[in-house]
Amino acid sequence: MKKIMTWILGIVGLLILVGIVVFVVGSFLPENHVASKTLTLRQRPETVWQVVTDFANQPRWHTEMKSVERLADRNGHEVWQEEMSGMKIPLETLEKDAPKKLVRRIAADDLGFGGDWEYVLTPTIDGGCQLTITENGKVPNPLFRFMSKYVFGHTATMEAYMKALATKFGETPAIR
Repeated sequence: MKKIMTWILGIVGLLILVGIVVFVVGSFLPENHVASKTLTLRQRPETVWQVVTDFANQPRWHTEMKSVERLADRNGHEVWQEEMSGMKIPLETLEKDAPKKLVRRIAADDLGFGGDWEYVLTPTIDGGCQLTITENGKVPNPLFRFMSKYVFGHTATMEAYMKALATKFGETPAIR
């Protein structure tokens, strides 16, 4: 019995030590980050724009998105709430310049993270386009900062979005 208690206390102590190290490392990481990825598609910018800005229908092609709900406007901007991985995230559309640029901001302060995504569509010479998404993120909590940087990666969500978008068009994702 004493040996089992020693093991249990050792495991608990190790978990506490790991938690402290994660917190300390996360405390030294910057709260703000910028991350960007580009997807090349054979579709015209106007075609991609129609899909990207049709928020209500995104769960039909983005398998990680459970639901989307239109909320009341905020500051004269449309707000849509997306549910992914059990989290409900309200997104306010700050800028919509068809078919070139879209900017959406997380419209909640209680999620442990925040920021915006800027979508830029650029035509390519072959009639397709490139979609560049730039995340200007903020992660105030040191534990979440550590997880965001070292476990999930700052670009994981945008890469999943881009893969789903390419698949929607029947294309193999070409992300860089």
